[in-house]
Amino acid sequence: MNLPILVLVISFLILMLLNVPVAFCMGIAAVLGFLAMGSPALSAVAHNMAIGIDSFALLAIPFFILSGLLMGYGGIARRLMDFANVLAGRYRGGLAYVNVVTCMLFGAISGSATAAVSSIGGFMIPLMNKMGYHRDFNASVTITAATTGLLIPPSNIMIVYSLATGGTVSIAAIFMAGYLPGILVGVGLLVVSAVISIRNNYGKGETFTLGESVVRFLRAIPAMFLIFLVIGGILLGWFTPTEASAVAVLYSFILAVVVYREIKLRDLPNLLLQAGVTTSVVFLLIATSMAMSWVLASERVPQDISAALVSWTSSKVALLLLINAMLLAVGCFMDMTPAVLIFTPIFLPVVQNLGVHPLHFGIIMIMNLCIGLCTPPVGTCLFLGCGIAGTTVTKVIRPILPFFVAMIVTLLLCTFIPEISMWLPIKLGFVK
Repeated sequence: MNLPILVLVISFLILMLLNVPVAFCMGIAAVLGFLAMGSPALSAVAHNMAIGIDSFALLAIPFFILSGLLMGYGGIARRLMDFANVLAGRYRGGLAYVNVVTCMLFGAISGSATAAVSSIGGFMIPLMNKMGYHRDFNASVTITAATTGLLIPPSNIMIVYSLATGGTVSIAAIFMAGYLPGILVGVGLLVVSAVISIRNNYGKGETFTLGESVVRFLRAIPAMFLIFLVIGGILLGWFTPTEASAVAVLYSFILAVVVYREIKLRDLPNLLLQAGVTTSVVFLLIATSMAMSWVLASERVPQDISAALVSWTSSKVALLLLINAMLLAVGCFMDMTPAVLIFTPIFLPVVQNLGVHPLHFGIIMIMNLCIGLCTPPVGTCLFLGCGIAGTTVTKVIRPILPFFVAMIVTLLLCTFIPEISMWLPIKLGFVK
């Protein structure tokens, strides 16, 4: 390992151990790396940061963040819960199924795992507690189910992955690739919920008359129509993914403020502030990671790692298992956005040499990092879900293990059966 990379890696790890925010870890490490290369560090880092976020596609991120906030506060999540209750609430362990299905539906609209934990968990966990479900089980269901929103489009992390590939993967294509894997993860979580609910004799949910079911369905239609508006508009060529995100904001605003009237005009400045803060965090991560990635690329780190892995074994199965294990470990210690931006340029050349399509690898990477959101010590969804449930990480670890097993089994299926990810993009003409 040459001096610039040694300086970059050591400084990054030391700063991480000192609990410095990840964006600053990457930025400071990049400055030190440029200094070790003999380059004018501050101007070089500033230049690469500016170039890194100078992308029209990235405008979709603040729009989707804002639309997610409008949905969470605008009563859309509750109407989706009511509809999910009609679909799955009548069975043994029904509220667990409602939780999973609602997270999938909400994720398909908001594209945010933390928003799903907050919006869905804030309502479902207390209700499940009241109905006799174990508190730690309730937290486990919500924490893991919330990650399906990162696979079922629209998804901000998919936009980041598209950027990290240098435009090799289009946003629309990666959106389509996520549908079947996301649904498969949800089915796996439903199966685990069913087994645990039957074993612990968790009660049935509500049973609705035909009239009540129709009413709840009709109330949920405006919310669910957003899925067809955004994705359908992209597929039909009405607008680009970035323009679709702006349409999502407009439609969410009309639903939340005009139709459902759960958000007042006086609430909008606070929502805009929240969206701005979240966007600034994401964009700072993107900018500093681009500067750090430039140092790695200039020192040929991706090529060296690719050569080292290929020299270790020529087995495609062994290399994919190794990369999965490394990404699972990365997900435990790093948030999704910097992980995608740092490790995509490193691992993508390796898997492409193995004949793995960049779309397929994107889904593999996102699925691995979704599991990381549910694991200590950095798992955002884990800590947020435990806080909402009023329990601790230590108590939740054992109940959440069966859900991890389901997610890892689904990950392996998607890793070694590429058709799960590739079928829809190929069918729709995104991949030849």
